[in-house]
Amino acid sequence: MFSITVAAVVFGVVFLAELPDKTALAGLMLGTRYRASYVFVGVAAAFALHVGLAIAAGSVLTLLPHRLLQAIVGALFLGGAAMLLFKKDDGEEEVRKPADQSFWKVSGAGFMLILVAEFGDLTQIMTANLAARYDDPLSVGVGAVLALWAVAGLGIVGGRTLMRYVPLRLITKIAALVMLALGGFSLYEAVAG
Repeated sequence: MFSITVAAVVFGVVFLAELPDKTALAGLMLGTRYRASYVFVGVAAAFALHVGLAIAAGSVLTLLPHRLLQAIVGALFLGGAAMLLFKKDDGEEEVRKPADQSFWKVSGAGFMLILVAEFGDLTQIMTANLAARYDDPLSVGVGAVLALWAVAGLGIVGGRTLMRYVPLRLITKIAALVMLALGGFSLYEAVAG
């Protein structure tokens, strides 16, 4: 059964964690060079594939005993929060520009860029954690996909404007605090449960 509450929580957490990510900047770079709709199709398909893989991994985690699962999920959330708080800026990635600007070339370039850049990324790991935590693959999947698509759309269409008004550091700190709260709550459930 679909839960709007779970989908909304997942959307918020994944959205905040993905905003400061390098893939949002890569989407912005592709969007400034190519037709935005072509870029979005490729990026959206890659994100959907990543969420599917993360949901599958999170569903496997639900087979563990409840207390152990809560401890693992809590530790992973705390690790994710630490990654956000202590990550260094690597600078912008180089994006190869396809010579042909057809739909298939541009969307393919967006798909491949996100497919490679997001594999094992923090938001993919978070999505797996959230799938394990809530044991609701549909709600978690919908929330995560919509969050990633929203960030991609913002990056492709209006990323420069957003970053002018909302400091990237603030977004990163908010995402880290949300993850710290989720991690602490999961560890509390593991101990108290």
